[in-house]
Amino acid sequence: MLSIGALSRQTGTKVQTIRYYEQIGLMNEPGRTSGGQRRYEAEDLERLAFIRHGRQLGFSLDAIREFLDLSDNPEQSCSVADSIARRQLSQVRQRILRLQALEAELERMIANCAGESGRDCNVLKVLNNHSECLTDHDTIGE
Repeated sequence: MLSIGALSRQTGTKVQTIRYYEQIGLMNEPGRTSGGQRRYEAEDLERLAFIRHGRQLGFSLDAIREFLDLSDNPEQSCSVADSIARRQLSQVRQRILRLQALEAELERMIANCAGESGRDCNVLKVLNNHSECLTDHDTIGE
């Protein structure tokens, strides 16, 4: 049996996050001592580690909920998990493309800056005039 503090330390998850996962149903309601303190089992530790790893891989809480449902019901088809992972991979690839465009834009801004006065600074010119940019910044931060 683990306290919430011990569970937090073993998984590297903040206590508030563990409580939040309980509130939204990702974690089961833990047992409690007679004094009302939460007590977690080894299964809770494994489940939280699963959730944390999924978050580190960039999966949304909804996707993790679907994974947990599949994990809790192993007779279901793996195709749902495969579909979720493929969707995540597609999103990661899109973010990489946007970041590469951002990298190229920043490199161009820096390369064209000769360290002159602020009045002649290319970085400031580009920031002041969106038409000077090579990329559509509205999609880069998504």
